[in-house]
Amino acid sequence: MVATPEKLQHTHEHLPGHDRVAVLLMGYGEVESYEDFANYNEQALNLLTAKFAPVPTWIYPPLAKLLALFDRHEWGHTHHDFISPHNAIFERQRAGIEHKLQHKWGDGIQVFKAFNFCAPFLPKQVLAELKNQGFEKILIYPLLVVDSIFTSGIAIEQVNNALAQLTDGDERWVKGMRYIPSFYNEPEYINLMARLVEEKINSDLADAYLPSQIGIVLMNHGCPHKAKGFTSGIDESQALYELVREKLINRYPLISVGWLNHHTPLIDWTQPNATQAAKNIIQLGAEVVMFMPIGFVTENHETLLDVHHIIHDLEKQHRNVDYLQMACVNDDPQFLDMAAEWANGHIAELMREEAEEAKEVNVQLALTHHHHHHH
Repeated sequence: MVATPEKLQHTHEHLPGHDRVAVLLMGYGEVESYEDFANYNEQALNLLTAKFAPVPTWIYPPLAKLLALFDRHEWGHTHHDFISPHNAIFERQRAGIEHKLQHKWGDGIQVFKAFNFCAPFLPKQVLAELKNQGFEKILIYPLLVVDSIFTSGIAIEQVNNALAQLTDGDERWVKGMRYIPSFYNEPEYINLMARLVEEKINSDLADAYLPSQIGIVLMNHGCPHKAKGFTSGIDESQALYELVREKLINRYPLISVGWLNHHTPLIDWTQPNATQAAKNIIQLGAEVVMFMPIGFVTENHETLLDVHHIIHDLEKQHRNVDYLQMACVNDDPQFLDMAAEWANGHIAELMREEAEEAKEVNVQLALTHHHHHHH
């Protein structure tokens, strides 16, 4: 028998009256119209570059326009009018996580997406909408593997700026808040990464290569070494790599981290980059190299175009080696299950606070009532 939606409505845990929590699922967002490149780049420069590069702010607008020309050339010309699938995948992730959470908690829980750099889903626009809809409790949930000033850091910065703009006088409309910084060390995520690699090897490579001939580049988001003392993501990314490597190393000895760095001059980036990592394991006898993004859960221009370039360049230099580009987890049902599960404890906390407040109010009312009665 299949449970119909009506039947499911009654299975979620019973909660007091107006229990509502807005889950703010945050990601970068990517432009879908080339006209938006300059604006996108300017916002990114303002929020990101300012954290580690000594660049005067007047340079941002012209620099953003210059970068936009490069972007348009790369996406439009080199990659035949590439449109990033990032936002569409992120929407599927949002819907999937919301579906799981509502199944458990009911429809008082809603998941909203916010993109750091893309209208109409900028954090300030989405928070204004939450306020409009009467939400008072927010779970800030950057869907980003690693916590750093460049990921959850800018998410919080944007949320705070938006909240400052949306406050009427001294009245705070947000009554409860929780935050999930990252999930780089969650055992289910580590296991999923390793399992995806193993499944791909078993289905595509195991017949043609010995385990010692299979090179695996586990790709992290590149990090600058200096970020004015902010958390730059290196420690968590490194830990993530070690944890996934540990699951695979006994069967597949040729594994390297490969950092997907940006091509920013004068910045000291994490090494080895993905190209160098591949060359290193080819030197040790890899006959096929797999590129697996572990530091990203949503496909984007880095995991698609940058890795495509890397493989293209390697093919010219090492013609006798094969290459395999793996996808991010995206909306894999197993990933959506765990992503929803990581939110459950925080939602429960926000609910508990509400219940306790309600209890206090009732006690106060009872006391006042009792007091009046005496007189």
